Amino acid sequence: MVLVRMRNTKGCNSIDIEKKIKRGNALRHASAWRGSRGFVTLLLVVLSVGCITTWMYVASQDSDITETLVGQGEVVSPHPRIYAVLCSTDYENYKRYPGCTPQKCGRAITDSVVTREEAQVLRRLADRGLALAGSEGGVSILDLHSGALSMGTQFVNIYRYFGDQIKDVFTQKDFELYREVRGRIQAAIAETFGLDSSLMYLTKPTFFSRINSTEAKTQHDEYWHPHIDKVTYGSFDYTSLLYLSDYGSDFSGGRFVFIDQNGNRTVEPRAGRVSFFSSGSENLHRVEKVTWGTRYAITVSFTCDPEYAISDPSLP
Repeated sequence: MVLVRMRNTKGCNSIDIEKKIKRGNALRHASAWRGSRGFVTLLLVVLSVGCITTWMYVASQDSDITETLVGQGEVVSPHPRIYAVLCSTDYENYKRYPGCTPQKCGRAITDSVVTREEAQVLRRLADRGLALAGSEGGVSILDLHSGALSMGTQFVNIYRYFGDQIKDVFTQKDFELYREVRGRIQAAIAETFGLDSSLMYLTKPTFFSRINSTEAKTQHDEYWHPHIDKVTYGSFDYTSLLYLSDYGSDFSGGRFVFIDQNGNRTVEPRAGRVSFFSSGSENLHRVEKVTWGTRYAITVSFTCDPEYAISDPSLP
């Protein structure tokens, strides 16, 4: 377990010639100065542009990041990288479920649960679904469980709105892969935190997200605010994210940030990477604003309370 980067000209004896030479020298000196001044000006412009570019790059980075837990270029396999944190008291306000309610809390990252090829298949699934509509703001949501799909500034139910046409968009194999990946993520969480996976239940919202740099149009588009999942969604006990695109090549910004008392720690998305954590205030977090490109991910959420369980999605 890991706990916590110029040339002068001589005159002649003739007064007239000397005057002409002096005049010529003066002109040449003036011309040379103008040339050097132009060169200096150009140099200053280049340096200024360089400084401004550097400043913009630095300013575009999150200056409050004190540690990168896992970089995009790293491959965490076969075992997850685990960071233990003390559990908050949030769970005391809810009914406790032995074998599931967090006793050990923390955060973990792994690249061995889902392959990059499977992530590409899921990303194409998301693209086909989101192509049916999409948000006017920077965030589009597709929830295969409830059928919720961003459309403009609202949501529609894809199963009711598109009816039988939905079978031309998704296949049974799409849903089989989705269910299989969900099961693997659930097993990884259970093993890491010492849980009985049969006592964990999928809960809502569990959804695909597509985020770009388009200006927010509604509150749903403002994904960058710090929040606690257990506070926002009382049913959450464990939260996971499966990334479907790569930080630095598919998009910039969009890193996941844990906000701790002694500094902020980030996870850089990588297609196929799974990041998961206990959902209480011990894992206050946010997502950086995406500055260019498109970030794809799936949020997969689990509860210990069977009353809030949802089933895997299936084609109607």
